[in-house]
Amino acid sequence: MIKRPLPKAVWLFGAVSLLNDAASEMVTPLIPVLVTSVLAASPTVLGFIEGLAEATASVLKYVAGRWVDRGASPKAMILGGYGFSNLLRPVMGLVHAWPLVAALRFGDRIGKGLRTAPRDAWISASVDADQRGRAFGVHRAADHLGAFLGPIAAFALLSIGWDVQQVFVISCIPGFLLILLLGVALSRIGVPEFAKRGPVAPASYSSRLKKLMWALIMVTAGSVPDAFLVLYAQEAGVAVAYIPLLWAAAHLVKAWMVAKVGAWSDTWGRNPVLRMCWLARIAVLMLLMIGNTAEWSVWVLFVVYLAVSGSTESVERAMVGDLARADMKASSFGLFHMSTGLAALPGAVLFGWVWQTYGMATAVVMAALFTLTGTLLLQRLLRS
Repeated sequence: MIKRPLPKAVWLFGAVSLLNDAASEMVTPLIPVLVTSVLAASPTVLGFIEGLAEATASVLKYVAGRWVDRGASPKAMILGGYGFSNLLRPVMGLVHAWPLVAALRFGDRIGKGLRTAPRDAWISASVDADQRGRAFGVHRAADHLGAFLGPIAAFALLSIGWDVQQVFVISCIPGFLLILLLGVALSRIGVPEFAKRGPVAPASYSSRLKKLMWALIMVTAGSVPDAFLVLYAQEAGVAVAYIPLLWAAAHLVKAWMVAKVGAWSDTWGRNPVLRMCWLARIAVLMLLMIGNTAEWSVWVLFVVYLAVSGSTESVERAMVGDLARADMKASSFGLFHMSTGLAALPGAVLFGWVWQTYGMATAVVMAALFTLTGTLLLQRLLRS
């Protein structure tokens, strides 16, 4: 069967996400270094900055989705969101006090909150259901390819003697290209119809969409936080200098996986593919629990876990697009991003507490049980 070409909007947002993540991932792994080493703040301050920033982004994604469904311009929200983040993020390298970093990080996440739900709703509304998995697969693959290029660029700059603050400043280059691309191209593509319906009540979401949210919340709460994967690698003997390369390798594999899995879901169905990926995640978690001190196995498990856990992004978004009412697409994507974003915070705190109190193996088993519960909830959705 000949595949129909994807619309221009999918490729545009893919290119934009590639540039944005190249800029973002150049500096995101360096924020802990900037805050604790360069600016001499405590780990508690770092936790406060990141927790506040991510919680703000999660809630604002839902608010932005509601605004679009009530008539706000998705073009303005997307351009403003990307522009706001990429104008503020490089400035972190110029400040000399952690409260200013906190304010800039907060602004960066406001930009993310404004753009995410309108962009995903636009992608979903631009394609038919039998293309939706492939469309989100292309977009998420471009996003992770940018997340591969960013750390590689940062590693190269640090290797030739640049300091952390200089890397922050140079991240403005892909950010400027992104804003230029959006400013030129966004006005030349048509906006899909977003119905303007007034206030959105929680009861208006379909029951199947709500069930999907509960399954996603459970799986998200059971995810192993990236910081603990880095800790696992360090404790297993991987040198700190190689962590950015390990991170980049994981995103490169994830870019390939997320595109493939999205396309598979168009052919084989969303539920079977999503359940298969979640069960594969449980299998990798069991391998992590068993543990192996050989450095090659640490690299393999690190990359495979991040690739498997990230490969479902395209399917999850495609399912939200399938189950969302036509007049509530942006709000539904906002609900998806807020639910999973807020679930990640207590999930990470619980995982860290169990790791510290009972050890890594117990924390990993708990994560596997959360993922299994989400998989069973998804099975109930299939039956309905």
